[in-house]
Order: sequence, then C-alpha cells, then structure tokens
Amino acid sequence: MRDVKLTDIYQHRIAQKYITRSGIAHAIAVAYHAFQIAKEMEVDVDSAAKAGFMHDIGHYTWYKNGKWDYDLYRQNDIHAIKGAERAHKLLIRLGENPIKAKEIALAILFHTDSFLPGGEVVRTPLQSLVKLADEKDEEPGGAHHYRELDFERAMNSLEILDNKIDHYLEKKEE
Repeated sequence: MRDVKLTDIYQHRIAQKYITRSGIAHAIAVAYHAFQIAKEMEVDVDSAAKAGFMHDIGHYTWYKNGKWDYDLYRQNDIHAIKGAERAHKLLIRLGENPIKAKEIALAILFHTDSFLPGGEVVRTPLQSLVKLADEKDEEPGGAHHYRELDFERAMNSLEILDNKIDHYLEKKEE
C-alpha cells in the first residue's frame, strides 16, 4: 500500500500553487509517461509517477515587459533545485516514506541539465526515466507549460493513474 497518492499531492495547497503555475496538463502527462517507462524499465512505478508529476514544482516564471522570456529562463533557471526541496518537504508533510521522498526529490533535481554549469551527470534509472518522460512532453519555447486543464479533469486523470499504479503493484505482489 502506498503512503501518499497523486491525488493527495495535488489537493495540497503547495501543489495547487506551484504545480499549476508550471502547467498541470504537462505535470500529469509527464506522470503518465514516467509510469509507462518505469514499467518497461522495472523501476518503482509509484516513485516514477510522483517524480514525474512534481518535476516542475520549482518553476519560477521569467517575464520581461509582460511577456514570457524563454532565454531569461534558460539563463537563470534553478527550478530543479527549488523543486527537489519543495517536493521533498511536501512529501514528508503528507506522510511519504523518508527514503522514498529523498529518491523522488533527487529524480526531480536531476530531470534537467539546465542548472548544471557545463555538464552531464550520471543518473540512476529513476532519474533517467523522469528526464525522458519530461522530454516526451516538451514543446518548443516551453509551450507545454501553458496547456490548460481544469481541476476536475486533472483530479479525474490523477485518480485513474493512482488506480493504474495500485493495480500494477497488486499484480506484482501476486
């Protein structure tokens, strides 16, 4: 049995503020991609979906003259660092296993190279799959962050994914 579900995360005020800021439709799409990739790679599907869902929880909006400035964002981005911290704190508050919360936070930290000054890192399978899941949903100029989804549809999508995760984990235990 999982300690925390995706719907628990989404309903928390921190997630409402920060995940919706970076695009709830993108967050859910990445969670679904992460779940599928995790099944193929035989990585913990629950951690993968949570990391995928929260991977952009650290985003800050970079505007110049009232318009999104993608170059300014790329130049000053530390969303993975802020997101890892924010996700870890939220997961612990919600009652997630501390070891699992740390693994999820590290997957969020390493889902992008944008904050690294000059290089790649060696990623764990979970960290690699979250990066791949994010890349599967990217659109030019960051457009993937602006797809809209209302609260009810988002909750419904997350409930479906929670049920898929539970079903998959139950079958694995048999």
